[in-house]
Amino acid sequence: MILRSTVLVTLITVAASIGGVSWAEESAIVTGSVVPDRDPFYAAPSDLGSHRDGKLISSREITAQMSAPVHAWQLAYRTNDSHGAPELAVATLLVPLTPWTGPGRRPAVSEQIPEDSTSTRCAPSYGIATGTLQSGKQIDEMLAENWAVLVPDFEGPKSAFLAGPQAGHAVLDGIRAAEQFEPAGIGPNADWALDGYSGGAAATGWAAELQPSYAPELKFVGAAIGGVPADLPAVIEYVDGGPFAGFIFGAMVGYNREFPDAHIDTMLNDHGRVSMAQADDMCVVELLTRFPFHRLAWNTIGADPLHDPRLVEVLRANSLGTTAPTMPIYNYHADSDEVVPVGQADELIAKWRRGGTRVVTARDPIGEHALEAGHRQPAAQAFLQHRFTDNGPATDVDMDRTVSR
Repeated sequence: MILRSTVLVTLITVAASIGGVSWAEESAIVTGSVVPDRDPFYAAPSDLGSHRDGKLISSREITAQMSAPVHAWQLAYRTNDSHGAPELAVATLLVPLTPWTGPGRRPAVSEQIPEDSTSTRCAPSYGIATGTLQSGKQIDEMLAENWAVLVPDFEGPKSAFLAGPQAGHAVLDGIRAAEQFEPAGIGPNADWALDGYSGGAAATGWAAELQPSYAPELKFVGAAIGGVPADLPAVIEYVDGGPFAGFIFGAMVGYNREFPDAHIDTMLNDHGRVSMAQADDMCVVELLTRFPFHRLAWNTIGADPLHDPRLVEVLRANSLGTTAPTMPIYNYHADSDEVVPVGQADELIAKWRRGGTRVVTARDPIGEHALEAGHRQPAAQAFLQHRFTDNGPATDVDMDRTVSR
């Protein structure tokens, strides 16, 4: 009983640290306080497909529940799902009230919060507007540097957890929309950085890989990526049957929505269909506390679902490592990470380096997934600060142990 209680506390701590939001009371209707599923601002116009990628469709000012005083707006824009179909996405743009007095223009960062959920009530835009965002410390620290911060709802209207192309498109098109939004003063051809941890690192990695082909006109100084789930078959196998098995059920729901032709639902037995129905509207804390120590095999017809071609094909299609980013990368990970295995992150960096990406790696021999985010965030931010101010060649170095090349 003591062990189970300890595990429950750990699950909640990890979930609160790496992302997800709960829900806000809607007794007082203020801008942004209505769950996105029921908020007309999030509804796609009938002519969405006629607009170019990243076209700003609408905007509204909100009161952001952040520690720093900021101007805050929600931007709705055209993007594409994983299949190239037009989709409306929303991002929150935060600009400090303090005027920028440094050299050049104000630095701008797209911060990918690890949403890790199957419900739009867990979307970052809703969390920022209602004060229910559980992973905002890094945003506060960037705002304290007087940077502009863009926070996209990269899972999209289907809350497609770990859908890589969907996330990458939403991130890059959100930046395009922010550059069009004149009240923020960012303007075109701005210097941008990307930042993300865990599920947010996956979205950041996809944006970095897709940028040269999908949004070559955008300018990036670099990206900070930590605790990245890059090889999804390896990650899913790592957490199956353990305390963080809830991530599998969130991914299964997301993939069934984003990739219906994969027929993930046909893998399920009766118990699995009940589990998927339960996981259909959950934030990360709920997923982790509902499904700890569950095995996917308990929920499927086949005895070896982790190697079922239907699931493996989808997982591989949403894994990183196909294209090397052209922007410099800072990558950090705890060697003892209990949620995302470090080996698959090392393999990703080796692939990127072979493709020409310049990477600074940081590896902590002892650390936990949630704690690593806070431990290395100052170094990640320092890397981005350096990239904003130094136009020279990027460094390629392993700060701690050697990472395979």
